[in-house]
Amino acid sequence: MVTNAAAPSNGYVQPEVDIPALTELLDGEYAEIRALVRTNLVTYASVLEEAESLGFDEFREWVRELVVTMAATGQTGMGFPEEYGGGGDVGASIAAFETLAFGDLSVLVKVGVQFGLFGGALLQLGTERHHKAYLPDVISGKLMGCFAMTETGHGSNVQALGTVATYDAESQEFVITTPGDQARKDYIGNAARHARLAVVFAQLELDGGRSEGVHAFVVPIRVDGEVAPGVRIEDDGRKMGLNGVDNGRIWFDGVRVPREALLNRFADVSPEGTYTSSIESPNRRFFTMLGTLVQGRVSVGGGAVNASKVALAIATKYAARRRQFEADAEAGEQLLLDYGMHQRRLLPLLAHTYALHFAQDVVRTQLHEVFSGIKDDEQARRELESRAAGTKALATWHATRTIQECREACGGAGYLAVNRFAALKADSDIFTTFEGDNHVLLQLVAKGLLTHYASEFEDMDQLGMVRFVTGLAVETVIERTSAHKLLERVRDLLPGGDDWDQEAGLLDTRYQLAMLRYREEHMLAGVARRLKRGVEDQKVHPGTVFSRVQDHVIAVARAHMERLVLEAFADKLRAMPDSDNKVALGLLCDLFALTTIEADRAWFMEHGRLTVQRSKAISREVNDLCRKIRPIAVDLVDAWDIPSEMLRSPDLIG
Repeated sequence: MVTNAAAPSNGYVQPEVDIPALTELLDGEYAEIRALVRTNLVTYASVLEEAESLGFDEFREWVRELVVTMAATGQTGMGFPEEYGGGGDVGASIAAFETLAFGDLSVLVKVGVQFGLFGGALLQLGTERHHKAYLPDVISGKLMGCFAMTETGHGSNVQALGTVATYDAESQEFVITTPGDQARKDYIGNAARHARLAVVFAQLELDGGRSEGVHAFVVPIRVDGEVAPGVRIEDDGRKMGLNGVDNGRIWFDGVRVPREALLNRFADVSPEGTYTSSIESPNRRFFTMLGTLVQGRVSVGGGAVNASKVALAIATKYAARRRQFEADAEAGEQLLLDYGMHQRRLLPLLAHTYALHFAQDVVRTQLHEVFSGIKDDEQARRELESRAAGTKALATWHATRTIQECREACGGAGYLAVNRFAALKADSDIFTTFEGDNHVLLQLVAKGLLTHYASEFEDMDQLGMVRFVTGLAVETVIERTSAHKLLERVRDLLPGGDDWDQEAGLLDTRYQLAMLRYREEHMLAGVARRLKRGVEDQKVHPGTVFSRVQDHVIAVARAHMERLVLEAFADKLRAMPDSDNKVALGLLCDLFALTTIEADRAWFMEHGRLTVQRSKAISREVNDLCRKIRPIAVDLVDAWDIPSEMLRSPDLIG
């Protein structure tokens, strides 16, 4: 039997965590850059106090100054080419960003806007002329900019943006215009105060009003500190959180920029107004352009995982020292973490955080390989886009849930601002909707599952995907996920024949993966059938059909991602040499897997893959795993190596 835990309960030996060794494993190949970020976090730890004591405008300026100061250490420029002053390592840039999330999240997001979104757009969508002109000053923080994509009336529907860039062949200029308030750029970080340039996404129009779709342009929005002619900027004002970031709205009234302002990696316009592109299909060109910006989603997902770690470190340490109520007359009051319910509240979240950490490792590696040219082919990019979208969704929802649960687990003390939960809750809340609303991102994941064998993938919008799936593709999906084929694949992994789901051990990794894979593929076949039935049999409009099955689409995408997260954790364990640390991580992996199955036990029971008795056995096993993890819980959060200055919380952890 393949198990994560070293031995059954009756012969169980408590592992002792080697904290430095586990930290080394978690930091991985980027330990050096993570150490640099931790050092900078400690050096500038006062920002946590400044966020509470400074006024609105003063805090924004302090965050800007801190970001520029950090840029001088090299931590924020790791993803840019060395020839322009960067570090030439995309993976290191993500690792640095993730680690920065231990600190103030306004600083994190300001870094993301400046170096990830603005700088990343110049790097990935521009060509040498843009790189030479802008990147050295962007990397140093001397040139601040913003990423002007989102519009008030279009949100995640980037393809329908209203801002227009009309080419004037006579002057060889593009004229940038906001046709109405619904097309104003909104929620744009750095726009309200600090940005001098904006990368503006607009519909490119040539002679006669012919549109070539959305393209990106470099547009000055401030000159000598003043708002540029033809540009109007409003401050978005105070937000729920992240008030160190100056979000704003931008309008353009016939703003003229030279022809060279077009970021022309994928398309260009000649002086005479002739449009050329190496990508013939407009839809494929659009999706290729957006695909180069996937780094933002990978960054946000990693930041969310580390924000969760901060909350869990505080709540776990507090629970290991705070006593409440007498367990018996002799023992005195009992530690919170010794209560079964408290273990149930915190320790599954601990396991999920570890699982998401290793899932983030996978997507970071994929990003590095694609963007560094190590594995940059069409299939690799598709897989990266899907995995980045799904990991970001799961990680940010997890952060929101974890921070709230940890706040509650710390009682009234958790409500005090000094103990960090107020800022963590307010500042991370937006993570679930920026860089893509999570539900929209899971639709992207589902689209990949339904069409991953189709060369038309990049060409498909939502309705195109529905039409394709209801045609030739749906037969392939249904055949591939038919019941007998599912069972054949499971039988290859597990003993027990048709009764594999009753015979396999609960701590058998093969059983855990088989359950998640069965759920995923069964759901996928169901979605395909519903789409086909609605369009072909009931003759309903594809858009209406998609809306009706949207909940199933989201469910299959989430099931797919949970299976990938478990696979990432299991793969990490298999690669480890035998040790107490491997045993400890095995307990966490089992806890992640079984609580994931437990959380969806209704589905498994409805579909005949979980009996009442086995469902109860899973819950008992979860409780047993929590009891095994409890003695090492503090060691497991200490292995994240969060600087004590970032935890603060004098009322909670001393």
